[in-house]
Amino acid sequence: MSLVDTRTPDPKRLIPGATGDWEIIIGLEVHAQVTSKSKLFSGSSTEFGKSANSNVSLVDAAMPGMLPVINEECVAQAVRTGLGLKAKINNRSVFDRKNYFYPDLPQGYQISQFKDPIVGEGTIIISVGPDRQGQFEDIEIGIERLHLEQDAGKSMHDQHPSMSYVDLNRSGVALMEIVSKPDMRSADEAKAYVTKLRSILRYLGTCDGNMDEGSMRADVNVSVRKPGGEFGTRCEIKNVNSIRFVGQAIESEARRQIALIEDGGSIDQETRLFDPQKGETRSMRSKEDAHDYRYFPDPDLLPLEFDDAYVAALKAGLPELPDDKKARFVADMSLSVYDASILVSEKAIADYFEDVAAGRDGKTAANWVINDLLGALNKSGKGIEETPVSPVQLGAIIDMIKDGTISGKIAKDLFEIVWNEGGNPAEIVEAKGMKQVTDTGAIEKAVDEVIAANPDQVAKAQAKPALAGWFVGQVMKATGGKANPKAVQDLVKAKLGIMDE
Repeated sequence: MSLVDTRTPDPKRLIPGATGDWEIIIGLEVHAQVTSKSKLFSGSSTEFGKSANSNVSLVDAAMPGMLPVINEECVAQAVRTGLGLKAKINNRSVFDRKNYFYPDLPQGYQISQFKDPIVGEGTIIISVGPDRQGQFEDIEIGIERLHLEQDAGKSMHDQHPSMSYVDLNRSGVALMEIVSKPDMRSADEAKAYVTKLRSILRYLGTCDGNMDEGSMRADVNVSVRKPGGEFGTRCEIKNVNSIRFVGQAIESEARRQIALIEDGGSIDQETRLFDPQKGETRSMRSKEDAHDYRYFPDPDLLPLEFDDAYVAALKAGLPELPDDKKARFVADMSLSVYDASILVSEKAIADYFEDVAAGRDGKTAANWVINDLLGALNKSGKGIEETPVSPVQLGAIIDMIKDGTISGKIAKDLFEIVWNEGGNPAEIVEAKGMKQVTDTGAIEKAVDEVIAANPDQVAKAQAKPALAGWFVGQVMKATGGKANPKAVQDLVKAKLGIMDE
């Protein structure tokens, strides 16, 4: 990882210690499993959840005489990802053998890329916040490189009292290792980075981002220093498999390093693991350097070469990415940056919103999707893919508010019915008698009854017009929320002799 300082110290992100403030320096190496039906160098399936050692070919098992053959789709997926990261695409790259003891990688080395990766430098824009004023801060995080490599299998040490079992289903699965520059300065920035990176990969369709299944995980490099000083010795926290754990691991490791230095000790460069139960990191092994792996070009694989036309064709097929979609929502639908950021955070949410907003007011659609739909999903612990209210159903509810069939209050009740019971919103309104009362005669009668029953409140409202809202609430209550709120408000003011300012 390149150690070039690209940011000046930010007082908001400094950590107080016994000897003054400290600055955290963070870089991430994210391993993202390439979305592909077969592995990087063999035709074995990559399907998750299969029985142990059922997705293993002779190549994966490193049988004598078996040669790797590059999976072209994995190459295309890496290029697409590089384009999505606004990174330099290298038309020539080289696969190397990384020699290390891999108990769950049969050939005894990993095929990876070292000096000549498929993708070079790029950038990601993350948003951190909101602060106390509700504002977000956009920060540019540099991408150092993206290279392709094969994953290792899985060792299981709890299946037998004296032996370890090995599952080679993941052995040879294609990974993209995406290496950031050491540009992050807080746990919140690192979490925002992983969140944004996962979102981009999902939009592109190059990785599903399912950290709980191991298809995306992060190695977190952490060091501390006095603000503006030299880079400190970094420690790498391996295989962190959730965004929440990324934040916890950084905070725990930073506190450990600061305490150790302030106590007169020094930091050893090492690889550590994060224990979520204890909320702390622990030593795993001393950190290796590149020369310890004895990299050399894989003699079984020619250099990977493609032309600009190949890259251009892939670029032409890219989808609209989160930043571009957010800018369009703000410009074309007059949404706030905050609302647009929520809607583009996941491709499935953005797609749902666009279906609801088609032909309707964008702000109204955004309010319903963010406040009502996402609020209900969050409360129920469901994802957008599990929503019981379809875009067609939510759109129908919005349409009935607009044409005056139902009031906003009735719409909330209707949403709840559709959420719990399903059904056609228009048919539900008809069957349950939920239509809004627009007959001014019926509304006027209800207003007269409320005013006649509350002479004391009449005097107060006439003296203080703002209290007229109390009458509006009482009439809406008396009509079961079915009266047209605007008609109620106009009639209340007229009956009380209150003039609009």
